[in-house]
This record gives sequence, structure tokens and C-alpha cells, in this order.
Amino acid sequence: MWRPVAVPQARRPGAGERSLRRFARFLGRNLLREFRAIIVTPVREVVRRGLSGILLAFLASAAVLVLHAVDQSPTGATLVRLTSHVRGDVSLPVVVLRTPLSLFVPARDLPAWPGIPVLFLGVALAQLLLGPARTVVVAYAVSLAGTLSARVLIAVGPGWWGLPPEAAHVIDTGASAAVVGLFAHIATVKRAPVLFLCAVGPTVVRSFQKPNLAGHEHIVAITVAVALGFVATRRAGRSALRGWAHSSS
Repeated sequence: MWRPVAVPQARRPGAGERSLRRFARFLGRNLLREFRAIIVTPVREVVRRGLSGILLAFLASAAVLVLHAVDQSPTGATLVRLTSHVRGDVSLPVVVLRTPLSLFVPARDLPAWPGIPVLFLGVALAQLLLGPARTVVVAYAVSLAGTLSARVLIAVGPGWWGLPPEAAHVIDTGASAAVVGLFAHIATVKRAPVLFLCAVGPTVVRSFQKPNLAGHEHIVAITVAVALGFVATRRAGRSALRGWAHSSS
């Protein structure tokens, strides 16, 4: 007598498994998009434009090394102090004038050479993705914002977020705020959370672990860089929308 044979039914994935698969696909797509935006596009730009595409990175690195060498002699140290040293007890107009050059003077408590690769990478990536003019503007803006915020925090006084009066006498030089600000700005504009986590996250952690003058300025620089990134993204979105509307009419 013929008997029907039971065919095994394929197991349907549960809701948790489906959610996990959707998340994996979402994560994979975003990682691939970020890889193309942060690595593939800059490499293509370097191949297309040559070393001129990262000229700012070479100039910034050379400036740090030259000023570091000049600062080693008594006469050179005096010249560097008069042209680039920024402190909370220096008048505001002088601070504004000295800030661009102060970016290339290594901090007194840090060696110059180890920071060169990070400086080079940050400036090169910014020039390739943002252009030279925007790179300079963002770097100067976040650095100046950090320097000016130090004055406010010193006026607030000691505390979890304020600074003690003696912080006004600390020499405030170095490109760390500008570099981390550039990474934060790029990560915001390109929607690159992995870049933000790897290049900006450690600075945020150190700044909260050691809330000194540099740590406070880094937090301010990152905040300003992210805000500028959101503004630029909104403007780009509005321009694209107007262009689409114009082409459709």
C-alpha cells in the first residue's frame, strides 16, 4: 500500500535571527561605503593628482620639523616664543595672530617626531576629501575655538570642567587639536563612524581621564569640528535638492 512520505520542512528563521541578518547586511553595506569614501577615494585622488594632492601635509610636516629645529637654540627659542606661543595671559589680538604658527610648534611635553605621521595623515586625508581651502579653515577654526575656550574655562575657575588660574601660564602650542578636529570633521561629513571611533575616540577618552588644558581644548575642537560638519552636510543636501528641483522643472 502506498504511503505518503513526509518531506522535511525548512526551518524558518526566528525574529531574532532575521534581525541579526538585517543588522549584518546593514553593517556590511556601511563598512563598505565607509571604506570607499575614506580609503578608495583618497587613493584614487593621489593617483590622479600626484603629490600635489597632499601638498598641505608635506608643508605642515616640514613646518613642524623646521620650527622644532629652530626652537633648539636660545635665539631661535626666543623667536618662536615671540611669534607662536599662545597662553591664557596673552592679549586676545596677539593670540589670534599667533594661532596659525602655533599649530606647527610641538608641545613642550611631547616629542616632535612621533606626531608627524598622524599630522601628515590627518592633513593629507582632509586635503584629498575636503580640498585645501576648507582644510585650512577647519584646522584654524577648531584650534582657535579651543584656545579661546581655555580663557572661558580659566575664568570659570577650578572644577570638573573649569581650569585653575595657573593654566593661564601654560604654553599652548601644537597641532593635536587641529588634527583631531580634521578627523572629526571628515568623519561627520562622510558619515564614517569607524573613522571617528578609531581617530577621535581615544582622544575623547584621554581628555575625560585627564581633564587638563589640552584635554578641554580637544573636546571643544572636536565639538566645533562636528558642528561645522553638520552645517556643511545640510548645505550640501540643500544644494543637491535645489539642483534636482531645477533639473526636474
